[in-house]
Amino acid sequence: MRILQLGKFYPIRGGVEKVMYDLTSGLSSRGILCDMLCASTEGQDAGTFTLNGFGRLIVVPTLIKVAATMISPSMVTTLRKIAGSYDIIHIHHPDPMACLALWLSGYKGKVVLHWHADILKQKTLLKLYGPLQNWLIKRADIIVGTTPVYVKESPFLQHVRHKLSYIPIGVSQTLADDDVVQSVRKRYPGKSLIFSLGRLVAYKGYEYLIRAAALLPSECQVLIGGKGPLHDTLTKLIAELGVNDRVTLLGFLPDEHIPSYFAASDIFCLSSIWKTEAFAIVQIEAMAFGVPVVSTDIPGSGVSWVNKNGKSGLVVEPENAVALADAISRICGDSHLKERLKQGSRDRYTQYFTDKNMLDTCQTVYRKLLDKFPDIPVPSRENDC
Repeated sequence: MRILQLGKFYPIRGGVEKVMYDLTSGLSSRGILCDMLCASTEGQDAGTFTLNGFGRLIVVPTLIKVAATMISPSMVTTLRKIAGSYDIIHIHHPDPMACLALWLSGYKGKVVLHWHADILKQKTLLKLYGPLQNWLIKRADIIVGTTPVYVKESPFLQHVRHKLSYIPIGVSQTLADDDVVQSVRKRYPGKSLIFSLGRLVAYKGYEYLIRAAALLPSECQVLIGGKGPLHDTLTKLIAELGVNDRVTLLGFLPDEHIPSYFAASDIFCLSSIWKTEAFAIVQIEAMAFGVPVVSTDIPGSGVSWVNKNGKSGLVVEPENAVALADAISRICGDSHLKERLKQGSRDRYTQYFTDKNMLDTCQTVYRKLLDKFPDIPVPSRENDC
């Protein structure tokens, strides 16, 4: 079978494009012909790049970025040229440019729609994109979410429940650098480390985590990794609350150091407050290290499905600093609870969120889709691009 992952951009900067890339590289490493077509960003050169003998990364130039969407006419022309070479196009939503390209491509094969999230913030974009989004939902042979909760609750998918399934995101187990882990622990001797990671933006709810820090015992140290537009606002809040000694904004963390921060942590905290946080891959990255997670129960989101309350961590009401502080204090103050949640966190990662599980589930979706129909001759991949 021949698969095309369609949407978003390269290099990888967020969860959607990470899932696309991991599926492309993972499936192709298993000997399945799988390519990824996306737009360029951040000065990335356009071109076709070989991942291995079975997979390619096809990057087309971006003309302009509008409302977080890469406008790329080349995506349309390229897809029209290569679409017939694939048994399945696996399109990743939300991405209006990819949807437009599929609509104009003339592709007649099978379509998997990966519904990562509803469009929530760009109201004007949604008004313009709505008819095309409706076409995509109708066109798709199957619609998969990252959790069963999100697709079930999405107001856009209520009339197509017969098409719905899910493929949990999976990540590989990364290795921590023992020297970095020890360096982090030595920087905060005798402290329980509560780590959080993400862009400093409103929906991450860092205001509430910082306010929670003011309620925590002095032996708790909150570390927030990432950069973003709210850096100065959060720095001011830390000073106003007098928690400079309990909260550290770490700034940008190099990818190679992130596993070590997970490994050094006693708790990972996801304080997000809006449905924009649909899954939160950082939760499963923490679980891979057996770190208990404190997260929020965001209505309609899959976040609290990922972190199972009482199993892999504790789930609390969003926008509630007191609830965050209580949950963190419970884990830090109860060694038996902490050990149970550490084991449960690791077990839940192993059961649901490994890269192997994601690839196995995705292959099953493809096989079931193609088994419904006669075998389709596979064209040569020569001169595709």
